[in-house]
Amino acid sequence: MLVDSHCHLNMLNEYPNDLASIFAAAKESNVTHMLCVCVTLTKFPEILAIAKQYPQVRASVGLHPTEITEVEPSPETLLNYAQHKEVVAIGETGLDYYRSENEDMTWQRTRFANHIAVAKHIKKPLIIHTRAAQVDTIAMMQSENANDIGGVMHCFTEDWGMAKQALDLGFYISISGIVTFKNALQVQEVAKKVPLDRLLIETDAPYLAPVPFRGKPNQPAYVKHTAQYIAELRGIPIEELAQTTTQNYFSLFIA
Repeated sequence: MLVDSHCHLNMLNEYPNDLASIFAAAKESNVTHMLCVCVTLTKFPEILAIAKQYPQVRASVGLHPTEITEVEPSPETLLNYAQHKEVVAIGETGLDYYRSENEDMTWQRTRFANHIAVAKHIKKPLIIHTRAAQVDTIAMMQSENANDIGGVMHCFTEDWGMAKQALDLGFYISISGIVTFKNALQVQEVAKKVPLDRLLIETDAPYLAPVPFRGKPNQPAYVKHTAQYIAELRGIPIEELAQTTTQNYFSLFIA
């Protein structure tokens, strides 16, 4: 049994109004549960509707760090959305400086702080995105006491040093299909070193399809290829990796 701990089912445009085929393919690959992650609040009703219709799907609510919005959501707005029982996490949130080297990123840090505050208030874990902002991400997790609620570093691509800092704060590390890419040596090192009881796997569908589907639209069924690759990296049976990462998913988001 496998779990896709991070996907965007509402973005799978190759299958308009036909999520049934997505779920059928997932079932064939023994992918039994999925977390549909919100990146823009305007799409949250779509995500919530999917989670309400399909019992194997849970939802998150949040505003991605790079999303531009006319009105920044208040903590009260996020909290209101997060009350739904189908919502099991806050995010994705975090910091992304990749295309913003010379910009004032105070607004991203304020947004991140608001998400952390809501997560702690409602007692639902965080889904954190970080890119080109390693120092500030960890610094804010520490200063805002994100360890009080915990969560996951999603689609982790940073180095082992940052992974260790996040683990020390009680966070899980989630590995995507990037780990199967030939040049992803840094991600592969992390995938080997993360304690098995703190590891999650994801697709980030429709993005980042693993080998042998690289460059094509991703879907939850493909998480089995990521699982197989990591199991081989770690020298363990895929059954062990599947069982433990599934248990980790339920421990973090559903318990």
